[in-house]
Amino acid sequence: MHIEMNNDDVKKFCIELYDKAFDAHLELLSSSISHLTESKLKEVEVSAQKEAIKQAIIGGIKEFPTVSPSEIWKAIHIAHMYRKTKLDDLSLIANIVSADQSWKKSSGHAFEEMVKEMASLSLQDHGIEIVLQRDMSTLLKAGEIANEPRDISWLKEQVKKAIFDLYAIMWKDGKRYCFGCLQAKTSIRDRVTRDREPSIHAMQSYFWSAVFVLDGDFLKMPKFINMVNGGSVEFPENGWHGMYSFTTEESNDRIYGIDISFDRFVEHALKASKQWRDQRQWFDINWRAE
Repeated sequence: MHIEMNNDDVKKFCIELYDKAFDAHLELLSSSISHLTESKLKEVEVSAQKEAIKQAIIGGIKEFPTVSPSEIWKAIHIAHMYRKTKLDDLSLIANIVSADQSWKKSSGHAFEEMVKEMASLSLQDHGIEIVLQRDMSTLLKAGEIANEPRDISWLKEQVKKAIFDLYAIMWKDGKRYCFGCLQAKTSIRDRVTRDREPSIHAMQSYFWSAVFVLDGDFLKMPKFINMVNGGSVEFPENGWHGMYSFTTEESNDRIYGIDISFDRFVEHALKASKQWRDQRQWFDINWRAE
């Protein structure tokens, strides 16, 4: 059961972990570069921010299992803003704006990397890996994805337009095959329609389509439930094969509660990979993991 953050323990923990991870990663990257230009320093800072956010959300969820992940995410946001705004009062407002912009840019990527890291770790013994969009681009360019030409052409177009955040890949006969297109959003309440459409296209192309959501509070509203599950006049069909929410306690049709173990996702990924491999012609929008 999740509870609201009602003291400073979570905030203090996240600030300390964020700062420690940021400083360590910044020092590691800086020491490997002989000449730090202003642009290179900015690049190193962004990388350190993403690593700090990723470590803080993983550490926070493990340290405070009864606290809602969305509340931990807010505490990490505070940690990020705190580090970015330690300047004199005259420049404080401008730097708060800058800090918020850098948070939006870094936090989303950090969540994607957290999902990739934790999901791949859970799936490593099953011949399945989750890769980032940039990793998928590299694999496609190197000719290391063995899907049929029609798939390859479609996947290249998705990567080119940055449609999906992550991809699910399985090994078969010593070759890599992409069988799933995944999204990872801290919250998709304000952009759910935009994210839903490419998911439907993926399912129509016989790929597994799933989305991870950190803050799923919007899923208490009928409109958004219908966007996922379908069955309404406005949304007659489901928008994903499955939505995995870190803040959902009870599952609801295609909406699944998930925790840091990723157990349910692993179970579904195995079923999806088998369906894609053995009976892909039936792997349409109506397919269900459960």
